[in-house]
Amino acid sequence: MSNLVAIVGRPNVGKSTLFNRLTQTRHAIVSDEAGTTRDRQYGKCEWGKHEFSVVDTGGWVVKSDDVFEGEIRKQVQLATDEADLILFLVDAQNGVTDLDEQVAGILRGTKKPVILVSNKVDNNETWLAAEFYSLGLGDPYCISAATGSGTGDLLDLIIAKLPKNSDEMPDEMIPRFAVVGRPNAGKSSLINAFIGEDRHIVTDIAGTTRDSIYTRYDKFGFDFYIVDTAGIRKKSKVNEDLEFYSVMRSIRSIENSDVCILMIDATRGIESQDLNIFQLIQKNNKSLVVVINKWDLVEDKSVIVQKTFEQAIRERMAPFTDFPIIFASALTKQRIFKVLETAKDVYENRTRRITAGRLNEEMLPLIEAYPPPSIKGKYIKIKYCSQIPETHVPTFVFYANLPQYVKEPYKRFLENKIRERWNFSGCPINIFIRQK
Repeated sequence: MSNLVAIVGRPNVGKSTLFNRLTQTRHAIVSDEAGTTRDRQYGKCEWGKHEFSVVDTGGWVVKSDDVFEGEIRKQVQLATDEADLILFLVDAQNGVTDLDEQVAGILRGTKKPVILVSNKVDNNETWLAAEFYSLGLGDPYCISAATGSGTGDLLDLIIAKLPKNSDEMPDEMIPRFAVVGRPNAGKSSLINAFIGEDRHIVTDIAGTTRDSIYTRYDKFGFDFYIVDTAGIRKKSKVNEDLEFYSVMRSIRSIENSDVCILMIDATRGIESQDLNIFQLIQKNNKSLVVVINKWDLVEDKSVIVQKTFEQAIRERMAPFTDFPIIFASALTKQRIFKVLETAKDVYENRTRRITAGRLNEEMLPLIEAYPPPSIKGKYIKIKYCSQIPETHVPTFVFYANLPQYVKEPYKRFLENKIRERWNFSGCPINIFIRQK
């Protein structure tokens, strides 16, 4: 299970630059203007054999000093609640500010490991960091996020300080289904509808964090853990910190699951927060079942309306469109059993294996009829393909003479042809082209 590292600090100390450096992306927008980062940034960091998740806690916009202090306090508090380790970033060029002292005050009270990181230390000016000892958080660690100096040692320190995941985790062999979605989509109602009849069959295993409660469900021929995303509760107004909370919690639930059941509110349609969660599911290569909840509240339930709804969802989530969509109601328990059956089917699709003989028999004639487009007068020949055994995601390798010239559209063509012939509904598929 992946650990979560949160980057906190006042605006303009370089949190987004450090985030981009650690995740080796350019996802976070970097600018000199305070409050540039409004949406939460989430990414993966790999260092040696270790992998952990990083959250950039931006999003403080200056309205007035009071509002600002309230927001910064909330943000830091939420980050310390959720993360396994906190990177407290300060700016060596500007020295200690009042805001730094306030954040340090909150962090001194937490039981989580905190690393004080002094950013913008270029040209070995380590003496600049000395004044940060006054914050009472131990030795300041000098880096330059912009040039990358010191970040390797910092990563070694992060790995050393991250807690080892020895907590009791549910049996690996039993599938785990996470119910995710934005606040008020009806996740808790759905889980209550699943387990509400006979409480005594339920065994609760608290996961590594207090929010992911693993509930064992073993009746009617099913046996799986269902992961509830606590903390995304019904709120009349989704404000900034709630959005942050829900994303943090969703990350955890998604990472620890095999199949994600994404709840969408039928009365509100698909919104940007749903797409954010969908992107998290895709980033983590998880299988997907989409549930349109509160279908009982929709007046026109005709087939045409259903088809329009389905089409709109698939268009917004393209190019991955091969996933089941179920119209249900957690309140009236309409089709909730279908949700469980579909999630189980999708889990089985994820573990489907196709023999090399069968795969070549079906795919090679297709590839011959529609070969990859030639590039610079060179013809690309694919002679053999196979499925890699024992991978978390169905993974197929195609061996070609010039693999570097096979582009993304052709990989999608191959994926679509595989999906047409075998049922991988709800599962992501990885396609690799290798030198024969």
